Amino acid sequence: MGEVVLTWTERLDADAAATVRKLLDEATAADGVAPVSEQAILSLAEHGEARHLLATRDGVLTGYANLVPAHGEHPAMAEVAVDPAARGHGIGAALVTAALAEGGAGARVWAHGNRPAAQAVATRLRLHTARELWQMRRVLATPELPELTVPDDLTLRTYSGTTDDAELLRVNNAAFDWHPEQGGWTERDIQARRDEPWFDPAGLFLAAAADDPDRLLGFHWTKVHFDETPPVGEVYVVGIDPAAQGRGLGRLLTLAGLRYLRERGLHEVLLYTEADNKAAVHTYTRLGFAPAHVDVAYAAS
Repeated sequence: MGEVVLTWTERLDADAAATVRKLLDEATAADGVAPVSEQAILSLAEHGEARHLLATRDGVLTGYANLVPAHGEHPAMAEVAVDPAARGHGIGAALVTAALAEGGAGARVWAHGNRPAAQAVATRLRLHTARELWQMRRVLATPELPELTVPDDLTLRTYSGTTDDAELLRVNNAAFDWHPEQGGWTERDIQARRDEPWFDPAGLFLAAAADDPDRLLGFHWTKVHFDETPPVGEVYVVGIDPAAQGRGLGRLLTLAGLRYLRERGLHEVLLYTEADNKAAVHTYTRLGFAPAHVDVAYAAS
């Protein structure tokens, strides 16, 4: 059996991208949790800022790492997956080491689900927890969802097309200017998600002032995971213009999306939130959500 070869590339051709997706699917099936984020999967098919690290042995793909370089105050972020049939030979540790070195000072690597194997690699490489992302879930039937009441000074509607994109981007980037993945979106980021099979304009809720309906105050983008059995809804993104904070928009928009997902016949809904975002955790807990599992971003000591 030959040695493992690590190769960086700026762009994957169609065949390489398909091979990586197959490896990611096999890792997901083995672990019960996807090893990389939606953002990383989207980057396989487009030429963006993400870089790709391929681990091969005798010409066969055995592991993959996705690296988004540092920008501004946000450190480089890596995500790693290893073919289940090739585990136990140090490939994961080699990918993590190479990705963190390439990412530079402060670089981090996600451990989705923070499974024992990921914890073992972190211990071996003397990494520490730099960030925790909670996945929270609730059943849509119980506890009963509160009634949806829209104040007279607000309007609530759904996405009407690309004419809404400029305001969506403005609110998103203002709300998440601190966020390494969600902040700094461009029109291409919205287009990529609009092109996904799960996109549903009726599930993208927009709030504005009644006297200024063209300027958004916040939005709630819902999503349905049809790859789960049965399908599961998601509070995909809730973004509030910082200038509109304190008006209860987060709860209002979240509730609108939850009621919509329930009307679609979905049994369960999930969301992701930073563990240290106390306001968000408080809002979601009051709406019946509870932590389901934890993603951890590790960094070098």
